[in-house]
Amino acid sequence: MGLIAAAKDSISSLLKDQWREYFYCESLPETVLMVKGKTRQDGSKNNKGTDNIISNGSIVAVNEGQCMIIVDQGAIVDFCAEPGEFVYDTSSEPSLLYGNLGDNLKATFSQLGRRFTMGGSTGKDQRVYFFNTKEIPNNLFGTPNPVPFRVVDNNIGLDVDISIKCNGKYSFRLTDPLLFYKNVAANVSDSYKTEQITSMMKSELIDALQPAFATISEQGVRYSAIPGHTKEMKAALNAELAEDWANKRGITLESIAFNSVKASEEDEAMIKELQKKAVYRDPGMGAANLNDAQAEAMKAAAANTSTGPMMAFAGMNMAQMAGGMNAGDLYGVAAQQQAAKAAAAAAAPAAGAKIGWKCECGTDNNTGKFCTNCGKPKPSDAGWTCSCGTVNQGKFCQNCGSPRPAGAPLYKCDKCGFEPEDPANPPKFCPQCGDPFDDNDKI
Repeated sequence: MGLIAAAKDSISSLLKDQWREYFYCESLPETVLMVKGKTRQDGSKNNKGTDNIISNGSIVAVNEGQCMIIVDQGAIVDFCAEPGEFVYDTSSEPSLLYGNLGDNLKATFSQLGRRFTMGGSTGKDQRVYFFNTKEIPNNLFGTPNPVPFRVVDNNIGLDVDISIKCNGKYSFRLTDPLLFYKNVAANVSDSYKTEQITSMMKSELIDALQPAFATISEQGVRYSAIPGHTKEMKAALNAELAEDWANKRGITLESIAFNSVKASEEDEAMIKELQKKAVYRDPGMGAANLNDAQAEAMKAAAANTSTGPMMAFAGMNMAQMAGGMNAGDLYGVAAQQQAAKAAAAAAAPAAGAKIGWKCECGTDNNTGKFCTNCGKPKPSDAGWTCSCGTVNQGKFCQNCGSPRPAGAPLYKCDKCGFEPEDPANPPKFCPQCGDPFDDNDKI
């Protein structure tokens, strides 16, 4: 009786599994990352098939913001991330209702024999899983303890380590569902919730904040300006989290927003004081501050009734002389610095102006008589300009070989060989030998 019952159960289950299934997943909320696919019945007769069996030719509908995998006996055998209809036509579970009837009939009888040997059991597990590939927003984070941050201010030469606290929100996205399935969710029976992993992700994000802060502080970003540099922070955090998030779980940080970034009151007071003092490196600002201090001291001296205003003013003058510097001296230093800057600006060449001459080898800004790169002598700026743009002194262009145009005579003393600085406009007499320049001296 046992064999007859097994045969009966095998035939019954096999016939029930001949129907093609239709898998569909509604829009997944941000609280769900993965869900097991279920067949849609819609009142059809296909409601008695074996669970976790996908007949050949079954259809899987994939929506926007989703992707789908098919798992057969624990191994991923198919994957689809394109929205639309996906037909699973390579299933190991044959169907007489799809494909070639003759081939399917043979495969069905073979499957019947397999089920019979297993007492009517299918001996198989096939599943569809849908993944939420939309952005998962509104994940809160905050630093329970201060995080080190290096403050660099090149304007005042400041380079100091402080501690800051911050909080905000971040969003992430599943970019590699296969990695997520293999290393995180695996063969869940129903769904994998976002809350199952966000607690760990929050801790890892906070751990990554310190090296990420170090990266952007090297770029000169101050801690108070971090909310305006979220793109840089996102890139730095993704680089730090790549091993645990992207390479292991297939997750990437999509965006991050900071609600506040605060340093301790002591650190903020220290930075403000150093910045305030750095202003007085400018003699003019120092003189103005000294004038203000002297004015306040004079008011205090005039109001002093215990020793008398005269004695108070005398003490103030002694303190000023002991200081060795007064506002007038500082204003004089400031004026000298401004004059030096103005002279330097006047002596500096205009933007884009050429300094020196350019050699044939391409070296620019030569100032001496010879090229600093190849040693060729400086060509004379005078002469005639060829149509190709080359300045020449001979009868033919040294670049293209074109003859010198008429009306551009050049002169060289025929007695001593003296060559004037401007061969096209020589002096009346040769400064070396006194011979007059005439037609005999034309080159």
